[in-house]
Amino acid sequence: MKKIILLLTYFTFIQIGYSQDYVDIVKFSTNNTTLGNIQEANQTNANKNFETSVNNVNFELYYPKKLSEKLVLLTGLTAENTRLNLSKGADRTSLTMTRLNLGFKYQHSEKWSGTYVLLPKIASDFNAIGSNDFQIGALAVLDYQYSESYKIKFGMYSSTENHGSTLTPLIGMWHRSKNNKFYINATLPIRMDANYSLTKNLSIGSDLLTSIKSYNLSEFKSNFYVQEESIRFALYTALGLMDNSLILRGKVGLDTTDYGVFNANEKVGVQVLTFPLSGDKRNRLNAEFDSSLYVGFDAIYRFDLTKNK
Repeated sequence: MKKIILLLTYFTFIQIGYSQDYVDIVKFSTNNTTLGNIQEANQTNANKNFETSVNNVNFELYYPKKLSEKLVLLTGLTAENTRLNLSKGADRTSLTMTRLNLGFKYQHSEKWSGTYVLLPKIASDFNAIGSNDFQIGALAVLDYQYSESYKIKFGMYSSTENHGSTLTPLIGMWHRSKNNKFYINATLPIRMDANYSLTKNLSIGSDLLTSIKSYNLSEFKSNFYVQEESIRFALYTALGLMDNSLILRGKVGLDTTDYGVFNANEKVGVQVLTFPLSGDKRNRLNAEFDSSLYVGFDAIYRFDLTKNK
C-alpha cells in the first residue's frame, strides 16, 4: 500500500516544480509521531498492538560558491537521526545518516543549466562503523528557463543501499505569481513546498518530503539492516523574521514512514522508486508500520537571490 501511495504522490504533484531563486543556507527540522503496526490476519499476538514513538531530527548546511559566470561550486552537509523501537520488546534504536553534498551547477546556455552532485554517506546505528555503513548517491538535473515565472526540470537520482540500488526519476516545475504571494518549489518525488503569503511575514503552506534509504545495524554485527521508505506530507504556518531571512514553521501532517528489518544477505537488486525490477523475495523480520499524524517544527536561514539581482 505504501508503494502505491508513493507512486500516486509522484504523479499527483507532477505539475508542481522546482527552482532556486533562494538558497536555504541552514535548515533544522524536528518531527514527532507515534507509529503502530498494521494488523494482519497471520500476525502473532506478540506483534499485535505494537506502538512506538518516533523522533526525527534533520540538519542541513549548504555553501554555494560562484567560481565564474557559468560555474557555481555546491558543497554541503546533511545529518539526520531517527529514534524508535523497531519491533515489540526491542530496545530503542538510533538510526543516523551523515552525508556530504559535493557538486556544481553549470550554465550550459541561456535557457539550459545543469546541476550535478555526488552524495557519499554513512548510514547506520553508529555502534561500530564498517564497510556496510558506507553508501554513495549521485544527482543530475537539467533546468530549462521557460519564462521569468516558470522553470521546468528533468533529472535522475541514484544511490547504492544495503537492499540494492535505487533509481529515482525527477521532474519539476517552479512558479511564482506576479504579485509574489503564491509560490511553488519542488523536486519530485523527493520534495515539494507550496505556500501563500497572508502578510509580509506570515504565510501558510504545505510541504512533501519523501526518501528511500537504508541503515546498517552494526550492533548486531552487521547481520541486519533497516530499509526506510518515508512519505511525510504536512500543512504549516510560517513566520518570517529578520526581513524573512529567518523562517520558523509549525507543522502538522501525515507520516507514512515504514522501517523494515531484513537480513544483510537479502537484497532486491535494482529498485525504481519503491518497486524492485526483479521482485522482492526477502523475509521481513518485523511488522509493517501504519501511517499516523505527526507534528513538526522547522527553522530555516534563507538567502534570497532575487534581492541581489
